[in-house]
Amino acid sequence: MDDKRKDNLLLIGWIASLISTLGSLYFSEIMHFEPCKLCWFQRIFMYPLVVILGIAVVKKDYKIASYSLTLSIMGGMISIYHYSIQKIPFLGEHSLACGRVPCTSDYINWFGFVTIPFLALIGFSIIFLTSFFILRQKG
Repeated sequence: MDDKRKDNLLLIGWIASLISTLGSLYFSEIMHFEPCKLCWFQRIFMYPLVVILGIAVVKKDYKIASYSLTLSIMGGMISIYHYSIQKIPFLGEHSLACGRVPCTSDYINWFGFVTIPFLALIGFSIIFLTSFFILRQKG
């Protein structure tokens, strides 16, 4: 894979992290949706990706993909769990307490399946895929 393709993959990953971060801030700061604990954990894994992928884009540092891959896997696993307790009644009924805001509540439910954890999962998935394809190439 040539460096131009890797540059594009880094840029796509950074844009995904930036949109995800701005989206989460929009929901909490503009729409006044208070994040639950699982949302905060997803933010913990997403927000640093904006900085590290942004620096990687500027410096053309492809080795950062191992870090972004790891953070996206961990954040994505939280998103999958969070989405599961929202959409699978059995899991939602038997999930642990999540603090002041229940993790089973969905502030948005576009088309019957798009919730905030689903949007986070899309962001983490894009970052995972771009990081994976960068790491898969030698050189």
